[in-house]
Amino acid sequence: MKYSANTTVLSSADAILLAIFEQGELSNIAKQFDHCGEISALIKCGEISGKIGQISLLRQHGQRLILVGAGKQGEISEREFKQIAQKAIQFVKQTATKTLVNGLTDVKIKERDLYWNIRFALEIFAAEDYIFDQFKSKKSDIQHVLSEIIFHTVDPQAEQAIQHANAIALGIKLAKDVANCPPNVCTPSYLSEQAKNLAKRTALLTTTVLDEKDMEELGMNAYLAVSRGSQHEAKLSILDYKNHPSPNAKPIVLVGKGLTFDAGGLSLKPAAEMDEMKYDMCGAASVYGVMNALVELQLPLNVIGVLAGCENLPDGNAYRPGDILTTMNGLTVEVLNTDAEGRLVLCDTLTYVERFDPECVIDIATLTGACMVALGQHNSGLVSTDDDLSAQLLQASLQSQDKAWRLPLSEEYQEQLKSNFADLANIGGRFGGAITAGAFLANFTKKYRWAHLDIAGTAWLQGANKGATGRPVGLLTQFLINQVQ
Repeated sequence: MKYSANTTVLSSADAILLAIFEQGELSNIAKQFDHCGEISALIKCGEISGKIGQISLLRQHGQRLILVGAGKQGEISEREFKQIAQKAIQFVKQTATKTLVNGLTDVKIKERDLYWNIRFALEIFAAEDYIFDQFKSKKSDIQHVLSEIIFHTVDPQAEQAIQHANAIALGIKLAKDVANCPPNVCTPSYLSEQAKNLAKRTALLTTTVLDEKDMEELGMNAYLAVSRGSQHEAKLSILDYKNHPSPNAKPIVLVGKGLTFDAGGLSLKPAAEMDEMKYDMCGAASVYGVMNALVELQLPLNVIGVLAGCENLPDGNAYRPGDILTTMNGLTVEVLNTDAEGRLVLCDTLTYVERFDPECVIDIATLTGACMVALGQHNSGLVSTDDDLSAQLLQASLQSQDKAWRLPLSEEYQEQLKSNFADLANIGGRFGGAITAGAFLANFTKKYRWAHLDIAGTAWLQGANKGATGRPVGLLTQFLINQVQ
């Protein structure tokens, strides 16, 4: 899809989105097409009232005027605006429109400017364009002819909004593609190949891949224990993006949990919905998506993305409940549940990234079902030992509307991780599971500023809309944009 900003193409476009507000108020652009009173007549007869989500079609001089109910001007929330944009683009795609002028730029969102109007709209339009049918013998028969969307504005913010939104939309798409890929294809080696391919796109990025022999030499025994039950070798992929004007600038490090399939190991998961455990690598998928967005934006930063690829399966070589593992930093861990494997992969990876002398480290993981119980599927869980870093991530979540909520992390939670036989247990009991998982990781992050995002509830959807969401690519990319600004 091609996106641009222009105010001079009204007469040549196939269709135009026009905002109609409550009480029959017309947007500025809609007024230009009401010279004969046709729109006013539709309002007068009650065909459209401006209620959010209402859509009406009017043909005028060979053009489609798509009248979109936009609620009360100036009182629209971000969520309501996204609903308006979603319904509008869904309607447009039922028509033969090739070129669309988006006049919803007249809609004012509460406490937001035009930049965010365009950002939100483009990201919604791109999401509605997403199809994953690579593994279907018969491809989708939905043939949309829409190829160009023009935002009706000449505001200088528009180009930056389009640039940022395009990069984020691409990152979300690629994160979804990797996450939706079946586990017999998307193995740890597949993840590493995607990382290598990204490095071929730009001289700003290099990729290094550690295999199990490398990990063994480094003493990453917790990571390797999780991989023992699988025939697919674990791979740790490091994507190093360097574009900071200062050669000595410390990197921001993003670590993504990449369990390409998690059967739970010997603590086997229930069969129902186990297929969704291909999504246990959504942390790594989101880091991959962010690194793609970063390459598109060429932000003047140093960023290292780490994809911690692994598979957790039961076999005669699998690690067991009761095993004691010596981690890379020397702490020992008693395994009480082999399905609490993500923290074992991450703890060694978080120790490994100390060598980069990072500005900060953010790990992203589908870590606990407990986070879903606590926060549902609307907010990612944020756990951190650094208030400033937490505040920056929460700000980015509010800006991007890729929402997160900070959970507490006080010393009491470490008490739940005590073991009679090792330094730590890998689970902390029934209560506060999302927090104790974060508390476990905190033991391996004492040498840098650190935050953890638990995306177990936000990374994918179930039911009729089953599939990866691409979250939190939007949040993390906004965080990186903010570091530049």
